[in-house]
Amino acid sequence: MRRFQSHAFLLLIAILISNLSQASSELKGVVIQQDSVSTIPFAQLMLLQDKDTLQTVVSDIDGIFQFTNLESGYYDILVTSLGFQPHKVTHIWVGLKSSQFVDIRLKHNPVMLQELVITTYKNKLIDKGNTAVKATVGMEDFGNMAVRSAADAGKNTAGVYSSDDGSSNLNIRGARSDANYYYIDGMKVIGSSNLPKSAHNGYTKKRKNKSKKQYQVKPQTQAVTYGENYAMIQDNTFLKVANEPLSTFSVDVDKASYTNVRRFLTQGYLPPQDAVRIEEMVNYFKYDYPQPDSEHPFSIQTEYTDCPWNASHKLVHIGIQGKEIEMETAPPNNLVFLLDVSGSMAAQNKLGLVKIGLNLLIDQMRPEDQVAIVVYAGAAGVVLPSTSGKDQEKIKDALNRLQAGGSTAGGQGIELAYNIAERNFIKDGNNRIILASDGDFNVGISSTEGLKQFIATKRDKDIFLTTLGFGSGNINDANMEQLANKGNGNYNYIDNALEARKVFVSEMGSNLITIAKDVKIQVEFNPNIVKGYKLIGYVNRKLANEDFNDDKKDAGEIGSGHSVTMMYEIIPASSDELVDNIDPLKYQKEKEVLLGNTDEVLTVKFRYKPPTGDKSVLITHVLQNKSIPFEYASTNCQFSSSVASFGMLLRGSIDREEYGYKQVMKLAKANTGKDRDGTRKEFVNLVELASSY
Repeated sequence: MRRFQSHAFLLLIAILISNLSQASSELKGVVIQQDSVSTIPFAQLMLLQDKDTLQTVVSDIDGIFQFTNLESGYYDILVTSLGFQPHKVTHIWVGLKSSQFVDIRLKHNPVMLQELVITTYKNKLIDKGNTAVKATVGMEDFGNMAVRSAADAGKNTAGVYSSDDGSSNLNIRGARSDANYYYIDGMKVIGSSNLPKSAHNGYTKKRKNKSKKQYQVKPQTQAVTYGENYAMIQDNTFLKVANEPLSTFSVDVDKASYTNVRRFLTQGYLPPQDAVRIEEMVNYFKYDYPQPDSEHPFSIQTEYTDCPWNASHKLVHIGIQGKEIEMETAPPNNLVFLLDVSGSMAAQNKLGLVKIGLNLLIDQMRPEDQVAIVVYAGAAGVVLPSTSGKDQEKIKDALNRLQAGGSTAGGQGIELAYNIAERNFIKDGNNRIILASDGDFNVGISSTEGLKQFIATKRDKDIFLTTLGFGSGNINDANMEQLANKGNGNYNYIDNALEARKVFVSEMGSNLITIAKDVKIQVEFNPNIVKGYKLIGYVNRKLANEDFNDDKKDAGEIGSGHSVTMMYEIIPASSDELVDNIDPLKYQKEKEVLLGNTDEVLTVKFRYKPPTGDKSVLITHVLQNKSIPFEYASTNCQFSSSVASFGMLLRGSIDREEYGYKQVMKLAKANTGKDRDGTRKEFVNLVELASSY
């Protein structure tokens, strides 16, 4: 009997070992051009093992690929794509029940094709960006189109767009009243229900009253095409130093606007103006500012030069560099992943990208770190209680099993996530909620104000909030940005797998480790040198002057290694230009200035609090009156100026006849610098794209 029990026990052990060895894993990644950060769609990938071909897949539109149901072991991948050299990646280890991620970079290989002579041509059938194009589409046309259903054909029609959930549901431009933007006397009105009766026909019509005022009704087709929510931005104007010598604002290290603009441009559209936040575009890039060498965790660098887009003006460039902290010595992390798994997140560029990004983050967790996962869709729930970072496979397994479906209980999810973060709070650690969503909250604390108030009460307990935006069609950009601002965190928009790697790997420290909170800037201008000034960007970050010394006033946060760039366009005191279009006063003098004080252009005052502190620290820096020609300005100044002017062009803030995309491209190309991550070359390509629209 004992011998039988012994044999049965050994047999059970053998079965368990066999099952474990066959536990499925996955191997995924992204195919990228070697000389840029552009991904390669529709590349063919063959998974090999011992010279046997196990699986063949094709990368999707974002260059993403995935091999599933793999046993643990070593694999090779052979990649081929038209116009690129074949490439083989060897000896890739895939562990038991793991999710392995790999980047594959292909070199260009120009292909010579035979000459094709077109003797006849047909009028353009489809122009999705132009509803004025008319064409008669018959059965023969459908037969020649790369479609598989009537719904697919409809998606290729101007003004018709498919849902992001992968279904065959179609949205027709203008069908939803809340997706239409109108401008009445310069004021944006959303939805036809908000229009006066005289404007419902969509054309200019006089009101029947004595004023005879006209409504200028102009549908904004871009906002109709994309039913997305952006906070309205009104560009800064020039201010007269004699009347307003102080400029006060909160720092901003968000980068979502740049990647969102990139998404629009690569999809063939110019972005809506309100989607362009210039400071986020400028701060997306890395700059060679010096690391701090004093008791403060910041260095400040300033330059005074000519303005490239206005020869009669000057430019002030201010660069702030935060101290970089190595992850090995960083405080322990108490992270709660708050994931939107509602129906709107079903697409690969939403929940699919969330999984890719967070898997990369999990790979870097240490035993002293802890991770919990909360999801919301119709109702909120805990998928994974707070778990040690040493159990990476357990965390990944909980993450990778998630599927999308249901409505969006965003408010309930946030409450539950904060509750878990509080229960597992690490003193002197990084306690943070990471919210991944398209921002489409519709259940629970659904109002933005309610969410902001709730989150503001939690930041005082040193629990911060980072928001990550995904997808298109219904992205609530305004909501995601405001929640991050109130939660002492930052906001990133992730449009592809490469951006996910950038956020969760190469910039993980800056996105997770806060080195200072409530960071404020106040610049005082010398009226002997400066007649007027205009802050470029930071429109929704402005503060009252008295807020600068008020430690109770919330402001922006800066993470490990973050750099912050600010620019002012300056009207010199010697200029005859009117700053505010108001003539000098006749009966009173302007504010007196110190005569002869011409050595300083301005003074920068920088105030911050330690991550868990309540009292702010002050740093000051003086910019001397030593202007240099723009061509001798630093690469930092010249490249950031090209990005800022590109943003102003997209927002319509610069006259393109005077300074256009051609000048931006020339300036950017000359200042790509080392460009280790290829983002500056990519920027040049985006400018070229924008110039063609």
